[in-house]
Amino acid sequence: MGYKVAIVGATGNVGREMLSILAERKFPADEVHAIASRRSVGVEVSYGDRTLKCQDLEQFDFSKIDICLMSAGGTVSKEWSPHIGSKGAIVIDNSSAWRYDVDVPLVVPEVNGHVLDAYMARNNRKNIIANPNCSTAQMVVALKPLHDEATIKRIVVSTYQSVSGAGKEGMDELWAQTKGKYVPGQELAPKKFQKEIAFNCIPHIDVFMEDGYTKEEWKMMAETKKIMDPKIKVTATCVRVPVFVSHCEAVNVEFENPITPENARSILREAPGCLVVDKREPGGYVTPIEATGEDATYISRIREDATVENGLAMWIVSDNLRKGAALNAVQIAEVLIERKLMKSAA
Repeated sequence: MGYKVAIVGATGNVGREMLSILAERKFPADEVHAIASRRSVGVEVSYGDRTLKCQDLEQFDFSKIDICLMSAGGTVSKEWSPHIGSKGAIVIDNSSAWRYDVDVPLVVPEVNGHVLDAYMARNNRKNIIANPNCSTAQMVVALKPLHDEATIKRIVVSTYQSVSGAGKEGMDELWAQTKGKYVPGQELAPKKFQKEIAFNCIPHIDVFMEDGYTKEEWKMMAETKKIMDPKIKVTATCVRVPVFVSHCEAVNVEFENPITPENARSILREAPGCLVVDKREPGGYVTPIEATGEDATYISRIREDATVENGLAMWIVSDNLRKGAALNAVQIAEVLIERKLMKSAA
């Protein structure tokens, strides 16, 4: 017998991707329920070769669910995740609502999946597990094996984030503005983004904070410390770019101990979730187009950063809807099952 799974926010970009990945990976589910807000009740979504009709979040009985993949935004998660968890289901939340709660683990399975052992052994747990920010997830997958080897002191990262990170509205706005450049009368003023996104770059994701960083940049800094090591210093600049899917990152890393580009390449080629494409020739690197639809975190252009002692620079690319969100959530559920941290399916 398999598990009973609910996807909350099933009509969104990430919710649909969760359903697709569950089917692709043959997740051991006997029942899969698509859950959405009342206005989306009856909307059909795909699950493998099946079609599911969305059910009403407010009317659904979560006491019969083993695992809930939550992708309905922070406000919904704050209200509903504790309720669902109290019914006995394990909630794996994709929003930022629980990432910084000291009683909720923030998990990337390849990096710190072991923290689930202690969490699931607790009697007073909230039954909530947090998924990190999409840009954080791909970075820590690539950097954790190097941290284990040479101990990271400082990370400087600049992100190039696709519009799918802002949801379907972001993708629609890029498409409409791009068409408007070529079809007179179809110009579209910015609505989802602060400035025009077509043929442009916007160094502003989420709200500005008092220190001048944006909330997206703060997320990367705080989450990297929680997932990998609180002693690591991190500074980030997050930029929205006119790409539909997949985030890119230019990362400079300073280590406590010596590490060469050759050593880093060798380590990353063996690291779970990583794929090195670094030929040092035209086209010998990965771009968002190649990463879209793929599970791996790609690392290219690994080279020495001679401006600091024990420094490396690299280029990291990953599909933000998959490893940055849906895939990571499904992998967390798989870890719970593989490590026998959940009750056996009824």
